[in-house]
Amino acid sequence: MRWAVLCLLIPVLTACATMDTDVGTSGPSSPFQTSMPEKPDEPEMAAETVESSPVPPAPSPSRTSRVHEQERALWNDEAFKKRFMESYLSETEIEPRVTLVERDKMQEMLELMGAGKLDEAAGLLEKNRGDSANALFDFTLANIRYQQERFDEAVTAYKIAIEKYPMFRRAWQGLGQACFRLGDFKNVVPALGRVVALGGGDGFTYGLLGIACSNVGNHLSAESAYRMATLLDPGRLDWKMYLAESLFKQERFADVVALSKNLIDEHPNRARLWLIQANAYVGLGQPLRAAENFELVDRLGQSTAESLNLLGNIYINEKHFELATNAYIRALEKDPQGNTRRAILAARELAARGALGETRQLVDRIEALHGDRLEKDDGIDLLRLRARVAVAEGAGEEEARVLEKIIELDPLDGEALILLGQYTDRTGNPEKAVFYYERAAGLEAFEADAKVRHAQLLVGQGKYAEALPLLRRAQKLKPRENIQAFLEQVERVARAR
Repeated sequence: MRWAVLCLLIPVLTACATMDTDVGTSGPSSPFQTSMPEKPDEPEMAAETVESSPVPPAPSPSRTSRVHEQERALWNDEAFKKRFMESYLSETEIEPRVTLVERDKMQEMLELMGAGKLDEAAGLLEKNRGDSANALFDFTLANIRYQQERFDEAVTAYKIAIEKYPMFRRAWQGLGQACFRLGDFKNVVPALGRVVALGGGDGFTYGLLGIACSNVGNHLSAESAYRMATLLDPGRLDWKMYLAESLFKQERFADVVALSKNLIDEHPNRARLWLIQANAYVGLGQPLRAAENFELVDRLGQSTAESLNLLGNIYINEKHFELATNAYIRALEKDPQGNTRRAILAARELAARGALGETRQLVDRIEALHGDRLEKDDGIDLLRLRARVAVAEGAGEEEARVLEKIIELDPLDGEALILLGQYTDRTGNPEKAVFYYERAAGLEAFEADAKVRHAQLLVGQGKYAEALPLLRRAQKLKPRENIQAFLEQVERVARAR
């Protein structure tokens, strides 16, 4: 009952307030007005007009009863009641009122700010601030701190202004923007959400809100915000691209392709649009269409080492090894001072797939561009790759030289020890090969592989019984189907003897 009475009184109180000596505000563009707006004369209403005016029907009980109990609870919520009470206030109430004395003080501060004397203006504001001071002083100080990029102080001052005047829309806007500059996206969302609730939702506000929602992982809300930003600011391409990225994060790849296609038709030279669409094609399982986009971006002269490496990955997965190598080399040349690790991993993948010529080509280019700047581990990895190619091609002395160089650099390189054991066994020195295999078996990570190689050497010598313990140990450490089949075959031969 008290709430209903207050609802009826508020319009009257608001009207009375406009007759006070305080100066009302004119909106966000101005902190105060210099004169009271005159109340227009109300025309007299003819008696017959009054008589002929229809009387609005009373709310139907049946209509009210259609609201479910759960929905009705929303209207009984205290937060809703508070917002409903605020709805009686005029739009000008989103700004705190300013007295004539406060207006004179603000004028002095604004003159200092206009002259670029921000520190002096801030000092004067600090003197006039306090628990009972107008929220506009805190807001103005916050704006100065924002201009000075002292965002932490700006946030504090904006919050004080809002505590004093919760409907201060510009303060909510400033708070959201200051939190955004600090990367505090979690607090950007409620601040800018309040701006929208107070009727201040422009394209920029919705755009920032979308970015903040995206950064806290709320991609559905981000999508809605970007759509509103696009609606209110249709000429700004950024919001549309952010919308495409939001759809991508929701794995709605077909929607991304469709949206980016429309944007590409309008802006065919924007590399970012082609890249967004390319990633969507990958998500749809259409890697070669993605490759077309990456190639086109390169022709536009806007490719990066990252985009070219992605292109190389697509080609290598599609078994186009020559194209993959070319893409990886272009990535290296695009960023000659960059990290070589990705290129080395690509070379290892090429070698594992048997693309030996392409592996050598990529290794040569890595060494040509980065040979004098390679980290020790990267240098060893390149030597391993050369050794692997040499082993596969039966390069003989070159193979041994490379492997010995690797072991010289790293005596605990189990892979090099095993490869050197294979080489010495193949060149007729099985005793030395066993020596290398046993050294490798002493390294936990390589024990299983070294014992298999050692067992294969013994089987080649007809020593089946001696090979069995090595194979069983290898299977216990690292079970593999092909080794199990080999073990069973050796067991049958050993029993037959």
